[in-house]
Amino acid sequence: MSYQALYRVWRPQRFEDIAGQQAITRTLRNALVQDKTSHAYLFTGPRGTGKTSAAKIFSKAINCPHAQDGEPCNTCEICESITKGKLGDVIEIDAASNNGVEEIRDIRDKANYAPTQAEYKVYIIDEVHMLSMGAFNALLKTLEEPPSNVIFILATTEPHKIPLTIISRTQRFDFRRISPQDIVERMRYILTEKGVGYEEDALITISKAAEGGMRDALSILDQALSFSDGELKTEDAMRITGSITQELLIDYIRALHNRETEKGLNILHELIAEGKDPSRFVEDMILFSRDILLYHTAQSDTLLKMAKVDDPFETLVSELSPELLYDVIQVFNGTQQEMRLSNHAEVYLEVATVRLTQVKKNVQAESMPVQSQPSAGQAEEVASLMKQVAEMQKMMQTMSSGEGAVKQAAPKAKRPAKNGAVFKVNRPSVYNILEKATKQDLVQLKDVWPDLMNFLETSQKAIMNTSTPVAASARGLVVTFDYDILCERATNDKLLIQTVGDYLEKVIGHRAEMVSVPAEQWPTVRQDFIKQMKAEEVSEEPEPSGDTPKDVKEEPEDIVSEAVKFFGEDLVRIEES
Repeated sequence: MSYQALYRVWRPQRFEDIAGQQAITRTLRNALVQDKTSHAYLFTGPRGTGKTSAAKIFSKAINCPHAQDGEPCNTCEICESITKGKLGDVIEIDAASNNGVEEIRDIRDKANYAPTQAEYKVYIIDEVHMLSMGAFNALLKTLEEPPSNVIFILATTEPHKIPLTIISRTQRFDFRRISPQDIVERMRYILTEKGVGYEEDALITISKAAEGGMRDALSILDQALSFSDGELKTEDAMRITGSITQELLIDYIRALHNRETEKGLNILHELIAEGKDPSRFVEDMILFSRDILLYHTAQSDTLLKMAKVDDPFETLVSELSPELLYDVIQVFNGTQQEMRLSNHAEVYLEVATVRLTQVKKNVQAESMPVQSQPSAGQAEEVASLMKQVAEMQKMMQTMSSGEGAVKQAAPKAKRPAKNGAVFKVNRPSVYNILEKATKQDLVQLKDVWPDLMNFLETSQKAIMNTSTPVAASARGLVVTFDYDILCERATNDKLLIQTVGDYLEKVIGHRAEMVSVPAEQWPTVRQDFIKQMKAEEVSEEPEPSGDTPKDVKEEPEDIVSEAVKFFGEDLVRIEES
């Protein structure tokens, strides 16, 4: 075959060609320039984000005799041999098919031999998480103390399956999902070099379908170019990816909002008749609803993953209520789980459509007052309630004219009404975590947080996207959210809390239950906790003896030091009361 796939032809050959990973490529280049390279590296991240490409470029740059600024020349004999995969000193191994102890022992034995052509012998082990535990143990000693001219580069999409003893002996680089803007820019460059015409919306459609993977994007682009007639059009990209236009999504959600069951089903049947993937429709609906929800709250398009802000979109946002979007995300998330176990996906989509358009009608019908004459039983119940109200009013008058102690108790029973719904923080749970929280637990949690985000499902990730861990103990963690609505969703989503706990138990060795707090309330909660600790410490102090002056007050310095240990020195502010 003379034709090669786009992702093979346009594989990056220099660090500057790797899209969306500027922090990682800059660090590797600086390490090469300053001669501060490590003996072992761990490249983690989703598929198609440049892990293997970066490993090959690194092996060329460290062995290239003409390297400049940490970049290989790609013209010398060594660079060309590595590019073609013919250099014996750069060994690329697929751990999925070579995961036994014997294969790793063979690597360990051959690593003791000096390189034949290049300066360094480089082992690139792809999908390293597939190694057996015995193979990891065989690799451990060599990875800890390898020969001076040997470098190991481990690549994986599932770092949580790698033993911590292996991870601690490597320099870890987390490759993030590539942004749609970077994917579009790379595809634009490739099409310009090939001299192929294109529509901008077609590139945007492909970048969204790729879900952050450059290899997936180029594979889809390859298909779309084969389908098109010399020019890449948006309609062709839609057909190849199975994507749904934003106009149809807007029409469908508006049908749900207006409780138009028949219209919603007609749109659904039209999409299925066109061959759209039901699973893709569910995914698009969850992401699109998430975008509407965030735009409704933040009025910014920086957090949007799928929606394009235009006049129809802004009109829809102004019409919808957050409650409907909560229902859409919840119902379609359940539908997504059910569709995985069934061969009749369209049935579940029809049920979801009917449920979202009919349930609220019944609720509204039940909540509407009946304009009819009350029965004898109802009249008696109303009279009883009126009597209770009169007694309560009389009691309030008595309390208002009573003694000072009663007056002081009255404000506690009376709470001012609030205009908007404010998320109520579960302070006892937060305080229980803070009492045992340590900075070490928080640092450990922050290290695995990016991997946790990649592990979550799309709907869960939409909720946790703006979350930040701020305190952690051995059995719990406190997470802040930028928006109250997402904080409420995270608190009520039992499956999400269970998933986070299961993941942390697997990765860091112990289970930590998540408690959610809005970001704007966190400083107040933290300060109240510190004050409570001070008050408890003062109350536990013994009564001063006759020799101690009454005006001398001991400062609870141990409480302050504990607070510094929990939150860090930069987050603690001491105020005199």
